[in-house]
Amino acid sequence: MEHLSKKRKLSIMIAIMAAMFFAAINQTITSTAMPRIIAILDGMDYYTWTINIYLLTSTIAAILVGKLSDMFGRKPFILIGILLFMVGAFLTGTSDNVFQFIFYRGIQGLGAGIIQSTAFTAVGDLFAPRERGKWMGLMTAVFGFSSVIGPTLGGYLIDHVDWHWLFWIFLPLGIVAFIMILMLFPKVERKPKVSIDYLGSLLLTTSIVPLLLAFTWAGTEYDWGSAQILGLLGATVVSAILFVFVESRAKNPALPLHLFKNSVITVSNIIGFIMNFGLMGAMIYISFFVQGVLGISATYAGYVTMPMSIVMVITSAITGQLIAKSGKYKRYAMLGMPIMIAGMGIMVVMNSVWMAILSMIVFGMGLGLGMPVFSLATQNAASHKDLGVATASSQLFRNLGGTIGIAVMGTVMSNNLTKNLTSALQSPQAPDLSSLDPQIAQQLVSFADPRMIMNKPVIEQTQAALPTDVQPLFTQFIDNIRGALGDTLSTVFLTGTLILVVAFVLVFFLKELPLRTSNKVSDTAPQPAGEANSALATENA
Repeated sequence: MEHLSKKRKLSIMIAIMAAMFFAAINQTITSTAMPRIIAILDGMDYYTWTINIYLLTSTIAAILVGKLSDMFGRKPFILIGILLFMVGAFLTGTSDNVFQFIFYRGIQGLGAGIIQSTAFTAVGDLFAPRERGKWMGLMTAVFGFSSVIGPTLGGYLIDHVDWHWLFWIFLPLGIVAFIMILMLFPKVERKPKVSIDYLGSLLLTTSIVPLLLAFTWAGTEYDWGSAQILGLLGATVVSAILFVFVESRAKNPALPLHLFKNSVITVSNIIGFIMNFGLMGAMIYISFFVQGVLGISATYAGYVTMPMSIVMVITSAITGQLIAKSGKYKRYAMLGMPIMIAGMGIMVVMNSVWMAILSMIVFGMGLGLGMPVFSLATQNAASHKDLGVATASSQLFRNLGGTIGIAVMGTVMSNNLTKNLTSALQSPQAPDLSSLDPQIAQQLVSFADPRMIMNKPVIEQTQAALPTDVQPLFTQFIDNIRGALGDTLSTVFLTGTLILVVAFVLVFFLKELPLRTSNKVSDTAPQPAGEANSALATENA
């Protein structure tokens, strides 16, 4: 597809970005409304499954379709992805109970994973690596833009219209994207019949699913040392060993192991894993700080994180243009990672809403500089026949890093919170509740819980209902709990900061291959990392 005219390529990219925006906005628009939707469906006991099922199906779809699209072309899969997502979104809006909702969300996740995998890979088909940087930046900006307007729009809609419309409102955009891809995307060339690695695909699935479930449930549904978690991790290890054995002998492996002999792909994937580990694990707790420690209502909490998305959109778009102009990408990772670390470092010591906003701005700038680099480096190092599966492997490692990071950070949070709350309630500065009516004292103690401390309306209602002489005691008690939560979150953010430092160190080991000005050189068979680097350098000399 590299030979197409610039006008045709631009039209195709508009269609691809429309498909990506359709998937991304449907995800972010429900983020603020999901708790209320699940409450309406009377399914709060299954709330985590509404998130987990989407993550599971999208991750599996992305990695499996990566290889299939290398074999049969991108067009049929991106069309299938859009269609599945539209069907899933429509059906989700018709749900009468939480079980239907979870099942339909799984269909949505399949579509989202296929769209995500094929969209980024299609950029590699359309453009040589030298040109991909600007498009990678713009596609990252699409995700950022959806995260800016999605939560706010979702919060408004859930307050003013029936919740079903959150899943239906953007369906026309999906139809437009489907028609554009159908009309504009070049026809797939008929290829010789190739074998599909069904056993490898099955073992890859049985390796990823229990791993994701283990880290999703660990510390929440089950203890880390429970039979359920150990059983899931054991199943992952066994499946992974069998997977490596099968793939090393497969004629057309689902995930070619030779990819990981290439140091650029391996280092980029490890950095992506660690970066998302620290990023997702820590960023999920910024709302705990804003609402729980600073006492800002949920309505305004979203405005604190919005600057990060806005800055990321602008920075990633500019970074993409600069990469395309200079042909260099490592320098932007070298610059972006320390800025991300600085942003999270500010989170460790922040004590006001303005410091929280500053941390978001700095973090968003670093994210915009570094995020487009590693997918581009992976694509540039892979042969064109492995472009889809290489891109999908990058997304797989990021998803795994985010999931595991959230679980580990959650454990750090819960362990430190218990210790800090005990210390706060037993400190000499803690209010003496022994003289209070036992019922009132119990009411106050119930606020030693992050979920309660984040609910500003309930705190205000409780304080107004208390006797006048008890209200100052209640205020002092809440301040102590906020202090304990603040100390706990500082530890969480510090852990995230240290994780990002590890990712930054690994950037030094990332070899920078010259960005090719053509896809032709990548049509050759994969070579060992050293030989491939030499060949690519010679081609671009």
